Amino acid sequence: MPSSFIRLQDIADILIMTFLLYQLFSWFRGTRAVQVLLGLGIVTLIYFLTRYFGLYMTSWVLEELGTVLIILIIVVFQAEIRQALYRFSLLRHLFNGKDEVPRVHFQEIAETLFSMADRRIGAIIAIERTESISELMLNGVHLDCEISPQILETIFTGGTPLHDGAVLIKNNRIAMASCHLPLSINPSIPQYLGTRHRAGIGLSERSDAVLIIVSEERGEVSLAVNGEIRRIKAVDELIAILDDLIHTTQERLTLSLRQKLLNNLVPKAAIFLIVTASWLAVTIRQSQIITVTAPVLLNGIPEGLMLIKSSPDAVEVQLKSFSGLAPAPAKLELAANIDISSVSRGESVLRIKNSDFNLPAGMTVNTVTPQFVKIITEKKSRKTVPVRAKLKNTSAFKGKNRFTLKPDTVQIEGPYSQISRIGFIETEEIDVTKLSKEKEYTKMLIHPKSELVTVSKDSVQFSFGSINK
Repeated sequence: MPSSFIRLQDIADILIMTFLLYQLFSWFRGTRAVQVLLGLGIVTLIYFLTRYFGLYMTSWVLEELGTVLIILIIVVFQAEIRQALYRFSLLRHLFNGKDEVPRVHFQEIAETLFSMADRRIGAIIAIERTESISELMLNGVHLDCEISPQILETIFTGGTPLHDGAVLIKNNRIAMASCHLPLSINPSIPQYLGTRHRAGIGLSERSDAVLIIVSEERGEVSLAVNGEIRRIKAVDELIAILDDLIHTTQERLTLSLRQKLLNNLVPKAAIFLIVTASWLAVTIRQSQIITVTAPVLLNGIPEGLMLIKSSPDAVEVQLKSFSGLAPAPAKLELAANIDISSVSRGESVLRIKNSDFNLPAGMTVNTVTPQFVKIITEKKSRKTVPVRAKLKNTSAFKGKNRFTLKPDTVQIEGPYSQISRIGFIETEEIDVTKLSKEKEYTKMLIHPKSELVTVSKDSVQFSFGSINK
């Protein structure tokens, strides 16, 4: 593709999609959602290939299945989707400066947990990292106290009010205790792991928290991160892992913008190349020129004016397609929406601009023929005129009679040059010989031939009777 056709919008398009896909890759890496995303990517690739090669039935079936798959994914992965939406608020860390982050000292925590494991005291501790997990920890008791071996042992010792549940460590303090965690439904979890371990894995699947679990039955210490669990054999091993997981995450948030851009460069470059190749694939039709006929729609006529005439009623629009995803010309509902709110009374000539067309993504206006629209406006006028009955066979009148119309006047509105020539509005023909005295009838009014003139009533009522002396 010639470089002259690459616009700033195209560069922004590629960079935004690269950023979003890398965020999805980072958030769902190591979770079951990655397999679903890969499957969706393959199905999407097949769909575009079937469209490109003209396999209409296959592409139609895949397009119809797409709606069902989206609903299914929302239902099955609602927890992951909710967490992903929350993580968008965390993107502010990309531009944050270097703030001082308090460091947690894990020596006492590790020694206390291994001591509890030797004495077969079960425990589960959740350490919050970049994502808030308060909403995932239910029925907890708020503490907000310092971390100490005495407090941890007191909380998890059997028979105490807070021993049944998890402890939340947030901002280097014990924030909550006796919390209930969401259980994992992963079928690959070993059967010997009980509810405490499944709860730790469940929370790690839904957040980036670090879960430390002490087994009451086996006297083991385990660590759950990103839906995966591993056994920790020594105090020093636990300290090193926690220091790497917690402090490395905190230090990553204080990196400079350049360091953040260069971090994980290989997956970023791979995703950038995939997005660029995809962009090239969907812009392969960028030189295609199509011509459509678009009606001219005039909007926003000033108060007190009326549109008398406009030409042309439609224009020929030559469009350039920049994307293979752009709709076919037959599916385009294109119109030139021209704002005439600034015109004055009389004749005006307005240029048709490219911005007057609402185009789908991937299309631009190449030429418009003709390029101008001519309009004529006139002052709007309103007045009240009498209603006259158009009578037939009036010789049937005997003596003095009266003929009553309700209403006997109507309002008309339209261009001043036409309203000024109208002195009355007449009814449709009324045959007097077919009327009965003292009976009420309805008759339609004859509207002026001009479509620009409106009448406040479509019909009137009338009666025919003698005049009392």
